[in-house]
Amino acid sequence: MREEYSLETVDIPTLYKIMLEKQRAGYRLAQICATAFEGYNEVIYSVVDGYKFENYKTIVPIDTEINTISDFFPSAMLYENEMKELFDVKIKSINPDYDNKLYRIAVKAPFKKEVKEAVKVIKKEEEAAE
Repeated sequence: MREEYSLETVDIPTLYKIMLEKQRAGYRLAQICATAFEGYNEVIYSVVDGYKFENYKTIVPIDTEINTISDFFPSAMLYENEMKELFDVKIKSINPDYDNKLYRIAVKAPFKKEVKEAVKVIKKEEEAAE
């Protein structure tokens, strides 16, 4: 037996279509993983059918709101609540939505990376020129 693994980058609307198709085909949700970058989050949705492991990566800008997939993959609500709380990924209609109370943390969205202000970049360039 040999495992099959794939990673495909898709846009957000295509991701919803793929996830619904995979659920209807009998796949199970394996994980949803977020990684913060400056100004956006990279989110990878992983589904499994037997030994076939498929991953779909999408880029979510910081201010973009995405829909939940918990309607057809109920276990997604844990991953989505986590991404919302730790990375400030804006996800609407999570069922149930823990409203940032999944973890006991002192800092809001500790893994979120803000866009650096252009003023700071200009200042660094000016200091280097001196």
